[in-house]
Amino acid sequence: MEKSSEKNTSAFAHLSTLSQYIVPFGNYIFPIIIWSSYKDKSEFVDHHGKQALNFQLSLLLYTLILALIAVPIFVTVFLQNLPMEAVFNDEDFYIRNINFEGNIGLLSIGATAVVLFGLLKFVEFFLVIYASIKASNGELYKYPMTISFIK
Repeated sequence: MEKSSEKNTSAFAHLSTLSQYIVPFGNYIFPIIIWSSYKDKSEFVDHHGKQALNFQLSLLLYTLILALIAVPIFVTVFLQNLPMEAVFNDEDFYIRNINFEGNIGLLSIGATAVVLFGLLKFVEFFLVIYASIKASNGELYKYPMTISFIK
């Protein structure tokens, strides 16, 4: 049976990944600090710290893959439509000469990658909350679709 302090530390290791919305790279820095401080003292904290870090590293990999799909597609479509003309009237602004007819398939793939990224961030938030609840209850938790970078 895990001690209350181990449960709290493990839950905090998961919740510290949400610091990414306030501190750049906080989702890596704070779990590493917590995990490295307690990994030799508690197997329970060691397990949850590894899970939090592996999940964040997996999300980074998935995000990079989605970006490598979406960014070149949008840049290519934009560059193909460069001779566009921006018109400024007294109250109106519009762009003429944009032709997406031949690029609908590419734009659909790029938009799908962007939607998948948004879905990934949405699911991440709830999985982190769920993992922290499991840790605070003294249960071992393994995130779904996580690559074990740290064993």
